[in-house]
Amino acid sequence: MTGVHKTALNKLISKFNHSQTKYKVVGSSQGDFTSLQQKITAAAKSKTLPTISQATYTEVPGFVQGSFVTSFDSYIKKSDLSDLYPAFVQSSKYQGKYYSMPFSKSVRVLVYNKDLLKKYGLSVPKTWTDIEKDGIKLKSKGITAIAFDQTFMSELDDLAKQGGTPLVSNKLKAGINTTQTLAATHIIWDMLQNKTATTAGTDGYGSVQFFAGKTLFYSGSSAGISIMTASTPKGLHWGTAPLPSYKGKRATSLAGNDIVMFKSASNAQRKGAAAFVKFLMSKKQTINWAEQTGYVPLTKSAQTDPEYKRYLAKSPTAKAAAQSLSFGYLDPAFLGYDQYLVDLEKATSEMTANHVTPEKAMGQLQKQTEKILKTK
Repeated sequence: MTGVHKTALNKLISKFNHSQTKYKVVGSSQGDFTSLQQKITAAAKSKTLPTISQATYTEVPGFVQGSFVTSFDSYIKKSDLSDLYPAFVQSSKYQGKYYSMPFSKSVRVLVYNKDLLKKYGLSVPKTWTDIEKDGIKLKSKGITAIAFDQTFMSELDDLAKQGGTPLVSNKLKAGINTTQTLAATHIIWDMLQNKTATTAGTDGYGSVQFFAGKTLFYSGSSAGISIMTASTPKGLHWGTAPLPSYKGKRATSLAGNDIVMFKSASNAQRKGAAAFVKFLMSKKQTINWAEQTGYVPLTKSAQTDPEYKRYLAKSPTAKAAAQSLSFGYLDPAFLGYDQYLVDLEKATSEMTANHVTPEKAMGQLQKQTEKILKTK
């Protein structure tokens, strides 16, 4: 974490350290996901691991296989997790144990250009079909309906979930080339082919084209809302909404970091880690974290908290993320998940850049994913 996120986390660390005298947390920023992962791997080999680290929950299977993380089971009670959203609790569990605890979480949301909606007499879309229709209406005006980031893998994951067949189910069955998933894939692929949708390409994020007034909508992470707010061009007005529904169902993927605890930590350090994690998961602190960073609060009670309500009233672009938590979900974690993501990104890139059909790209991805799941 860097910038605003690093500053906010250091404030939480300082607040925890001043709230009691038994433990002291010392933070160390690695800057990005890749650097953090490399640091953990190197530290595991040299036996210099810290007490805890941020990590995506999908990295847990590899950490367990490497035998350098320990579970929180002996240090966290069920009551400590009772106020958390069920999806966060479920994803923290692997092989029956809580090997991670949720921390910084975000959802995919739809960003819309208020000025263009008003100019062309359009409404905030409720369904993916609405976006398709808006794209056809505005194509002759030189405006693309929606921009995605470099790939549309997150949106594809959501559409598959909404269509009733997840790309990978909780029972670790691949449903990538099913009739339902292929139909969902065609929603985006067809728009890309008729140029009513676009990906970011070298821009990195679809927000670049959105801010240039070239697209009506942008689908992105709620974690980027604070950055978008700071970089909005003068005179441009935008809002956020939950992702559109498909087949009458809503679903949005939850992303972000959990916290893992390493076996090399002493019992006293583990107790300190648990105390810090419980501090971070408390309603007051998770609200504070959400307000400072744009991530979502972890607790259900935050939604009715007067402080958080006041924050949403002052920051309306944060409302969509909060509203989306009730239908948020996470992919199952399994050995080889990182390779699966690489293959998924390649499949979506092939469909975008080389116009490969969903039938061909998803058929290949199905085979690759089945192979990964067999060796889990």
